[in-house]
Amino acid sequence: MNLSAAQEEFRQFLRKESHRITPERFEVLDYALSYEGHFGADELYLKMKTNNSNVSRATVYNTLELLAACDLLAKRNFGENKSRYESNYERKNHDHLICISCGAIKEFSEPKIEQIVEEVSKKLGYDVSGHSFNIFGKCTNENCKLNKNAK
Repeated sequence: MNLSAAQEEFRQFLRKESHRITPERFEVLDYALSYEGHFGADELYLKMKTNNSNVSRATVYNTLELLAACDLLAKRNFGENKSRYESNYERKNHDHLICISCGAIKEFSEPKIEQIVEEVSKKLGYDVSGHSFNIFGKCTNENCKLNKNAK
């Protein structure tokens, strides 16, 4: 992953939107783009604190919103009443299966879904900038909390 290109994209966005350009915001950017999988603001903040970062919780929350606004991060809601994020940078579009018992999230890509999105948006006169498709259910993973309680 080319972080310097992402940093430049973020710098241009901050400049254009008249936001302050600070080292702390770029530290959040670096941690967010290198985070594996989906994360909440508090999870990222704790990871940064564990690595001796001095960035405040408020800076993490505010910067994540800015990163989502400039499309470097995707902001997701998986039915947990909290926002989760994932890197959008240099990643192809994908969808999610979410277990309502253990919270496991599986990513998948399905060409048929992409085709439907294209057909529906064309039919209704939309230029699509992205889509989010989430399937909620109960996983069959043996380690799932629900499966352990049912046995």
